[in-house]
Amino acid sequence: MCSNYRPVGNKDLPFFDVSSIEGDTPAGDVYPGSAAPLIYLPGDNAPRAAVMGTFGLLPFWAKEQSLARRTYNARSETVADKPSFRNAWRKRQLCIVPAMSIYEPCYETGKAVWWAIQRADGMPMALAGLWERKAWGEEMPSWSFTMLTVNANDHPVMGRFHKPSDEKRTTVILDGAQIERWLSASSEAQMRELLRPCDPDLLTTAPGRLGP
Repeated sequence: MCSNYRPVGNKDLPFFDVSSIEGDTPAGDVYPGSAAPLIYLPGDNAPRAAVMGTFGLLPFWAKEQSLARRTYNARSETVADKPSFRNAWRKRQLCIVPAMSIYEPCYETGKAVWWAIQRADGMPMALAGLWERKAWGEEMPSWSFTMLTVNANDHPVMGRFHKPSDEKRTTVILDGAQIERWLSASSEAQMRELLRPCDPDLLTTAPGRLGP
């Protein structure tokens, strides 16, 4: 699971074939309820677009913005059935969450130590997500998003994180052509084909967090 991460800045958006985003991207790390960029396809044959959204999906029926603190991750095994996510899943409201690093706790020392997980080549990460849109007024974005997760018990990198007794989970980290395949998926089968842990060689890890 991923409850906080370092988003990309405006200068990193061209990596995802997006030129700009309206407004300023966050300067530091993002937590559930914070605003951060998401990238999606506005329509068939349309170029990718980036907007600011709340980290934590807020479905059309949500009454409280605080729900975002419980909907920032969606389990791929149950996403089609859970009330918070099934509308976005059924409508294929697909996005990627652009990140420079995600953070997870490692217990190998006997206590929780936060580690940063990044791409080994230093490029931004593309995390598979879902989006919703609901008007909240001027106090927060109308867009919101969640990150999809899959089991990582056997993954040599992501299996190191979380408590020893917990199921190991990982965000879905897309690479190369997988990004376009996810954004343009036209069926549930095409979506599910991409919901799996990434190649461990794609990642590097280290204790601590990114600098300011």
